[in-house]
Amino acid sequence: MGNLVQLTSLDATVSPAWVARPDGPVRGAVVVLQEIFGVNAHIRAVADRLAARGFVAVAPALFTRVQADVNLGYGDADRAKGVALKAAAEALPEPGVLPEIEAAIAHAAALAPGGKVGIVGFCWGGLWAWRAACTLPGLSAAACYYGGGMTTPLEMGRQPLCPVVAHFGRRDAHIPVDAVQLFAQAQKHVQVHLYDADHGFNCDQRAAYDEASALQARDRTLAFFDQHLT
Repeated sequence: MGNLVQLTSLDATVSPAWVARPDGPVRGAVVVLQEIFGVNAHIRAVADRLAARGFVAVAPALFTRVQADVNLGYGDADRAKGVALKAAAEALPEPGVLPEIEAAIAHAAALAPGGKVGIVGFCWGGLWAWRAACTLPGLSAAACYYGGGMTTPLEMGRQPLCPVVAHFGRRDAHIPVDAVQLFAQAQKHVQVHLYDADHGFNCDQRAAYDEASALQARDRTLAFFDQHLT
């Protein structure tokens, strides 16, 4: 269902993206932002599932500027690599990896009826989905899954330019519940959902996978995209 394409950002950086297209009519488009593990099997599967629901899905490789072809698993060694890559990417000069996200949005918009594009991100990608929602005018909806860093004062001070839904786990050691509650208070127009789950609960390749929470969050996200993209 999906294949790799090469996208060119406004500063002429070329990076790959996984693009999954529906077999039938296209209902809209969604940009999928990776965890710290790259555009791996999980992220490609998310894109493919969105395509099965009628959405063109574009998953850009956000580590291109620090390392090409990142495709990591969820063991300790790969996790350490991902943490280092994230630190390197976050240390990039402004605007960081935003040009890759902009290129993915433009590519998705060209494939969607009416040009409406949503964005969904997981972990580090959840943070960048939030930043994109607050920075880029080309988005119609954003869904953020356990976005690490979203609940810092800097990020809570941003204002989204499109509707946003955010999913967090109550047992997430990286994002305390009280920080999520402060985020919800600061961002009253954001739909904030808490699940009895850990960080990474959406990924069925991680020990933290929680099927009930993943399915509930998926249904809410799809309904959200149906509302704002179709």
